[in-house]
Amino acid sequence: MKSKFFTAEKITDRVTRVGGMGGELCYLVEGDSAALLIDGLTGVGSLKAFVRELTELPVTLAVTHGHIDHVGAAWEYGQVCVHPADTALMYEPMHASVSSRLGFVGSRGGRAPKRETEPTEADVPPARPVKAFPIREGDVFDLGGVEIEVIEVPGHTEGTVVFLDRAARILFSGDACNLNTLLNLPGSTSVARYRESLLHFKAYQDAFDVMYGGHGPVAVPSSIIDDGIALCDRILAGEDDALPVPSMIPEHTGRLAARRGEDYHPLCGGLCNIVYDENGVRQPPFPPVTGVAILKRG
Repeated sequence: MKSKFFTAEKITDRVTRVGGMGGELCYLVEGDSAALLIDGLTGVGSLKAFVRELTELPVTLAVTHGHIDHVGAAWEYGQVCVHPADTALMYEPMHASVSSRLGFVGSRGGRAPKRETEPTEADVPPARPVKAFPIREGDVFDLGGVEIEVIEVPGHTEGTVVFLDRAARILFSGDACNLNTLLNLPGSTSVARYRESLLHFKAYQDAFDVMYGGHGPVAVPSSIIDDGIALCDRILAGEDDALPVPSMIPEHTGRLAARRGEDYHPLCGGLCNIVYDENGVRQPPFPPVTGVAILKRG
C-alpha cells in the first residue's frame, strides 16, 4: 500500500512497516484488541490518516526517542508515549518546527524513496502541546495476544528506548544501535555512558534474533550489540579511526569511529558504527535538554 507521502508493507502477520518521505521508518504492531504504532516519522503528510487505512484497531503511539523523524505523528494524535528524558527534546525547534520537518525530508536525497509530490507547509501539521505518557524500563503494552516490552538504551538520546516482542523474537530499535549511531547531538550521552547502556541491552540479547530500526529496510542481527560494545572500547582506548565528519552543531567536530567500505559496513568488522562528538567520549557533549521551547510555525 502507498500514498503520496507513505509506503507500507507487511513484514510479519502482525507487523506493518511504514516508510516516510525522508526514508524514515515506523512500525504498526497489531494485536487482537489494540495496535501500537512504534515511532511517528517526520510529520509530513497525515500518518494518522494513513494508519487508519491499515487497521481498524485503536492505535497508541509510542516513540523510541524524541527526534524529528520519530515524533512527527505526535502532533496529530495529540498524545504520545515517550521516555520522560526526551519529552522536552521533542519540542525543540530543530525537531518540531514546520521548516525543520520539510527540510528533513528534502535533504534525504538518494536515501529517500522516489517522490510523487513536493510537500508544502500545508502538508505539515504544526507542533502543539500534547499529552506525554511516560514509559520506562519494564513497561509492557498488552495488545491482546501480543505484548511489547520497553527497554531503556540511553545513548543516541538520554531517553532512547527499544521495544521487544519476546514471542516473535523481534525488537524495534529506532536509532539505538545501527550502522550510523549518532552520539553527537544535543541530548546524546557520552560514549562511556553508551557503552554501559549496550551492556544492559546485551542482557536481553537472547530474547530476540533481529532488530528493525528507524532507517534502512533490512533487519540486523542481535549481534550488532556486541559490535557496538567493541567499538565503544576502541573509542575509549583511543584506538578508533576517529575520522572528522561534518557536525550539525557549529563549533563542534564529529568523529566517525570506523572507516566504511563500499557496502557502508565498518572495515574493522561487524555492523555497528558510531559518530561521536570529539568532546563527548567520557562526558556528554552538550548540556541536557530540559526546557520546552516556544513553538512558532515555520
